[in-house]
Amino acid sequence: MNDPVELVPLFVVFNNTQYKKILELLNKNWMTCSELSDVVGAEFVRDGLLLLRKGNLIEEKWRMPEPGKKPEKEYRANYSKVRANFQCNFSDLGDLLAIAFTNGDDLKMKGDSVEAELLKGNSSIIDIARKFGVSPVFIKGIAKRIPHLDVKGQGLVVLDE
Repeated sequence: MNDPVELVPLFVVFNNTQYKKILELLNKNWMTCSELSDVVGAEFVRDGLLLLRKGNLIEEKWRMPEPGKKPEKEYRANYSKVRANFQCNFSDLGDLLAIAFTNGDDLKMKGDSVEAELLKGNSSIIDIARKFGVSPVFIKGIAKRIPHLDVKGQGLVVLDE
């Protein structure tokens, strides 16, 4: 881990029992979405996998199907240990911790505002941060918290499945 923003998806995963269970299962075996759904519930699998992917915690490949069936993606955890090598100021760290652990209307409203800017065509992290009067690290943290958004270079992107 070289960027403190990468802490956000990791903390969100460990702060949710079902997401944490997905990571634990993927540390042991390759599993498909349907296999994970059987254990943790279908409503948690999509967002859990997106967060794990954003945190670079899983890898994926296609499982060879039985004759006459469709291939399915299967997933496995990349790492079982964490090594962090970054430096940031306390203000940014405080923002990232608040983003990772806060569940509430205020955070949802900020996330919706960032997403609305992105849908208008403004994908620049710096421009969005300037518009809302927050730091670029804050905007990156919000993007890492929302399962279907991510950071690519100096901009935000909407993730596909």
